[in-house]
Amino acid sequence: MIPVTICNGADEITRLAQLKARGGEIDARVTSMVSEIIAAVREKGDAAVRGFTHYFDVEARRDTLRVVDEVRASHAFDQGESCEIPRARLEESLKTCSPDFLCALRQSAENIREFHARQLRQSFFFAREDGVMLGQRFRPLHRVGVYVPGGTAPLPSSVLMNVIPAKVAGVKEIIMATPEQAGGGANEQILAAAAVAGVDRVFLVGGAQAIAALAFGTATIPKTDKITGPGNIFVAAAKKLLYGVVDIDMIAGPSEILVIADDSANPAWLAADLLSQAEHDRLASAILICTSKATAEQTVAALERQLEKLPRRQIAEEALRQFGAVFVCESVARAMELANEFAPEHLELCVRNPMDWLGAANNAGSVFLGHWTPESVGDYFAGPNHVLPTGGTPRFFSPLSVDDFVKKVQFIYYTESALRSAAGSIVTLAEAEGLAGHANAARIRVQ
Repeated sequence: MIPVTICNGADEITRLAQLKARGGEIDARVTSMVSEIIAAVREKGDAAVRGFTHYFDVEARRDTLRVVDEVRASHAFDQGESCEIPRARLEESLKTCSPDFLCALRQSAENIREFHARQLRQSFFFAREDGVMLGQRFRPLHRVGVYVPGGTAPLPSSVLMNVIPAKVAGVKEIIMATPEQAGGGANEQILAAAAVAGVDRVFLVGGAQAIAALAFGTATIPKTDKITGPGNIFVAAAKKLLYGVVDIDMIAGPSEILVIADDSANPAWLAADLLSQAEHDRLASAILICTSKATAEQTVAALERQLEKLPRRQIAEEALRQFGAVFVCESVARAMELANEFAPEHLELCVRNPMDWLGAANNAGSVFLGHWTPESVGDYFAGPNHVLPTGGTPRFFSPLSVDDFVKKVQFIYYTESALRSAAGSIVTLAEAEGLAGHANAARIRVQ
């Protein structure tokens, strides 16, 4: 299935470069279609949102450009009920979901809340001897929109990971959008997660039209300051196009995992961890770097056995065939160099004494240490966020955190004597930039 590549200083570099270049970009055709949807929602508001929801979800039509034209021309959707789900419906979901699910959901929520509470930052203020006072205040965003997929793979865990950090940050109002299920209505587990996490309002609308509605606001859907949460390529394109109108978390690409293992690792466990990402979608990447050829070969054999029983086998097989790789290198140190070059979303260190190597992991979204820490413990339960940068962007991006839901406000106070002391330097710098008005604002006060 996956050939084992012996690192020689060239072959592994070539293969990693190929994997880094895998398709995750949004093509021009999708961008054009989403631009039309955004324009229609901005022009017609709720009417466009209802129109797109009817054609895409109810009639299941995929001729996007034709649908856009019909929605823009139609007046049939100008009137209609709000797509908001009543608060009582969220509370009802807590009674209809299984007790085991709710128990796990609440435990996960508490772990996420505990971890993110430690990220809260304090405003600061300091005074100089000349009377100057400087500082910075952290203020929560007022209203945040959270998008939660609800189609073939609903993600209640995504509700917790996006909403709880915002709540910890002090966001005043959280608006959630989630698409209607094939059989109608919202996913029950997503509603339960929304109730547990503390979502304020939920709207049954999905796709690019939901993102546009959250960005611009409509008569029924509030305008938000930021939109977070995963989605399909149309959702991702809408977020990208609307960045600047509204803030966003990140443009998430295909999922990826890179596992570093020595001869202390269990091949069956390694195979399971690789498949935990390969089953996401056909563009997912699963990479193993071993210091033992025997462990590498046994892991490939275990992959083939486990694939036989995997419900999403076809997706995982294609992902492994296109974007999977198994390398054997001379040392964990060399494996860490390759991992930092690739900069994976998830990095597992399935080695002896994993803590010894944590300091070397410079480029990764989240690091999983030791044989008893599979990637799924981070996805669902441990507490650190599972909204992570992908596609090599862990070189400069960070996981979703409380920081994403606050803004910084600086303040400055100068006394008369302090300004007189600094005015000459201010005038010099302003005049160097050719900005006489800036210079005069300081000069006129001290003449």
